[in-house]
Amino acid sequence: MPDHAGPPATAPLGLQLTAAAREVGRAFDAALAAAGGSMSTWLVLLALTTGRAESQRELAAAVGIQGATLTHHLAGMEAAGLVTRRREPTNRRVQLVDLTEAGQAAFLRLRDVAVEHDRRLRAGLDPDDEAATRRVLEQLRANVAG
Repeated sequence: MPDHAGPPATAPLGLQLTAAAREVGRAFDAALAAAGGSMSTWLVLLALTTGRAESQRELAAAVGIQGATLTHHLAGMEAAGLVTRRREPTNRRVQLVDLTEAGQAAFLRLRDVAVEHDRRLRAGLDPDDEAATRRVLEQLRANVAG
């Protein structure tokens, strides 16, 4: 019978991974905020720029944000002049989202932040370490995916 009286000899992998993800996320959020952005803004700008989404529904799926939450984010981005929204001419129920020039500039600014954050994150990793990390992370994700 296993001894459950004391803590494990090493921290559970999931706990360590969660703590690392939280710290990496906090650092990225802070870098985006310093450049006048946020994670949700970055994800929306990235999806629009890469052509993964045109409609608000496609955008919600591409960035993993619920419809109502995305509507709130888009309203703020529209007020800031980063995007415009318009109805699809052939289906008025579909709302299309477009980047403005200010949105394109914001994308470039936040892309630079993302690239620098990724460089900082990978500092000290050789290509084999990075490849192994990617394989392990993918396996861990697959292990818990439904």
